[in-house]
Amino acid sequence: MEAAAVPYHPRPRARTGVLEGLGLQAGTTPELIAAVKRGLPTGAFAALAAELGISEAVLAGVTGISPSTLLRRKKAGRLSAEESEHLVRVATLLDTAARLFGGVAAGADWMRSGNPALGGASPLAFADTEIGAREVESLLGRVEFGVYS
Repeated sequence: MEAAAVPYHPRPRARTGVLEGLGLQAGTTPELIAAVKRGLPTGAFAALAAELGISEAVLAGVTGISPSTLLRRKKAGRLSAEESEHLVRVATLLDTAARLFGGVAAGADWMRSGNPALGGASPLAFADTEIGAREVESLLGRVEFGVYS
């Protein structure tokens, strides 16, 4: 017996202003996916670095974009889909941290600070891989629900 298809009903994303600050007015996950596939404007990269209180060079390291590639993308005005996805990965973590810790500044402080649950590494440093980002997301979930970490 074949399982019946369950219709997908997109949920609106919780808003803290982080994603909007990157020029992402996406209200649902499908809209966010479409924006990533188009490639984000390079201004979103600079905006996220500013929100995090880090240099663009540091953010480039976290997102895996080489300095020469970043320079080319700035001239073209748009990131690739893969680079955009890496940027959204970090922005989404900041968005969640901002919601949990009472604002973007507090969320950015948390992202930049060493965390014992991550072996002393900062959540930002951990987020440079998909696996690390998932661990940071899991940690934020534990914080949200008061689970000892």
